[in-house]
Amino acid sequence: MSDLERLAAWLPTQGLALAPGAVLERLGGGIANRNEGLMLSSGPAVLRRPPPGALAAGASDMGREARVLAALAPHFPLAPRLIAFCDDEAVLGTKFQLIERRDGVAIAGTLPPGIGDGLALVETTLQAMAALHALDPAAVGLGNLGKPEGFHARQLKGWTARAEAVWPDGLPDAVAALIAALANVPAEVGAPVLLHMDLKPDNLLVDPASLRARAMIDWDMATRGPRGFDLAILLSYWIEPCDPDDVKSLMAVPSLTPGWPGRAAVAARYAEISEHDVGDLVWPLGLARLRLGVAWMQLYRKWQRGEMDGARYQGFETLALAIIDHAAEQFRKGAL
Repeated sequence: MSDLERLAAWLPTQGLALAPGAVLERLGGGIANRNEGLMLSSGPAVLRRPPPGALAAGASDMGREARVLAALAPHFPLAPRLIAFCDDEAVLGTKFQLIERRDGVAIAGTLPPGIGDGLALVETTLQAMAALHALDPAAVGLGNLGKPEGFHARQLKGWTARAEAVWPDGLPDAVAALIAALANVPAEVGAPVLLHMDLKPDNLLVDPASLRARAMIDWDMATRGPRGFDLAILLSYWIEPCDPDDVKSLMAVPSLTPGWPGRAAVAARYAEISEHDVGDLVWPLGLARLRLGVAWMQLYRKWQRGEMDGARYQGFETLALAIIDHAAEQFRKGAL
């Protein structure tokens, strides 16, 4: 049976059905989780699954995402509605979700033609982040999501373990040096908030004309913690013209567009919008860059094992090490 046939057999258990002539349409943009559009009798939806093959600990957690979307959608307009969640891996070979499909474009490393300098996208992203962080986790039913106490130390421990798993023959010198440099863990600033944990422009679906947000997607790593870490994750993708050439191929955010603000200006604008001081971001950004480099290596290993298709993954090892080198240099200088 095809995936579509197996899905059609499961849907009635949820009071759902495929629309006549429904097909699975691969939705582009993501580099890990699989997203496919389909039409249910009740309207358009997205079938969301983890990438194929072995998953790193805590990665692509469809159950976590389903819980977060079910709680958030009534309170946070950018959260798509959860339609159904399946934890029976016998149905499609893995846990999966069906979520509401929203119109909009996801903008990654380059701006689409016809939208000028796209600076409104910076404001859209920061406004969306501040709006998420303004929610009271307990009031939206997520007061026990994650473990915010000791957040920084636990994140460092977790990403160190992931680094050791992805470099099983020993950590590269630069990786080991960055982990050692991060050993003096700072206290978290402010009360815990809801964190998206990968909030960059391509995890927003925006109106192609106004660049206003229509949806915030990819919630599989959401948790509670210090608001500065969500901001640090965004800044880890934010490459500036003066950064080393070997990190410019990251192309996750169109931050090299002429006229776009640098990392310090982005951080300052978030503080202005949110009316919150996030504290010194040098340590969180160092950790966020470690996380990014390790994540890219995880994808490279999956490509090596034949679990991921696409020539773009071939250079991820080189890019991962360049990100780590840049992280170590910026941390040594005490700079963003």
